[in-house]
Amino acid sequence: MSADQFPPCPCHLPPQTKRGVERRLAFLESASQLFIEKGYDDVSLDDVVQHAGGSKATIYKYFGSKKGLFKAICDYRRDLFLQDLFQETSQFEYLELRTFLLQTLDNFYQHITQIDNRKFIRLLFEQVKYDPDLSEYIYQACPVKILAHVSQKLRYAHDNGLIFCENPDDAAKIYLGILWHIEWKIFMGVTLTENPSDIQNYILYSVDLFLKSLRNP
Repeated sequence: MSADQFPPCPCHLPPQTKRGVERRLAFLESASQLFIEKGYDDVSLDDVVQHAGGSKATIYKYFGSKKGLFKAICDYRRDLFLQDLFQETSQFEYLELRTFLLQTLDNFYQHITQIDNRKFIRLLFEQVKYDPDLSEYIYQACPVKILAHVSQKLRYAHDNGLIFCENPDDAAKIYLGILWHIEWKIFMGVTLTENPSDIQNYILYSVDLFLKSLRNP
């Protein structure tokens, strides 16, 4: 019986001990690095065990299968991404909204241009081509959450008279499209040639232009 044919655990409960949490995290980090370096198909669960320690039985216990492990890695990296992306603020005056929009795009740029993150994004897009369920899951778990978060900020600012934005959902899509050309370069493996200072100036210009369109008439 191959690794992918191993019957999945009927319920993947989170580890109940500190050692279990550490072991699960070791599997996530090791497998993530191996997938990035070698590709999904060229990494076996034996490779993950050899790299991280532990046993395949523990992998099956926590993740059920190689596919379950990859999905858990997507969740883990998504949580790190969202943590990096958003900096919560308690007040939403106009200047603070502008700062939030600037910082969010800068955080987005810094995250997706890191070498390992770029490689994982390309790996992810390669995998979702063959797994529609994973594609839908990733879309709902990451892009939709980011859109909802930005939309919530814009709606708050609108409701408090700081901007005029009757459709914050669509406005959030426009805002997040500011870095579309960088994203596409990463998705397609094109070398990034932009100077970081030019990117910062572009983000500043784009956010100010975006907010100008939302001024209260």
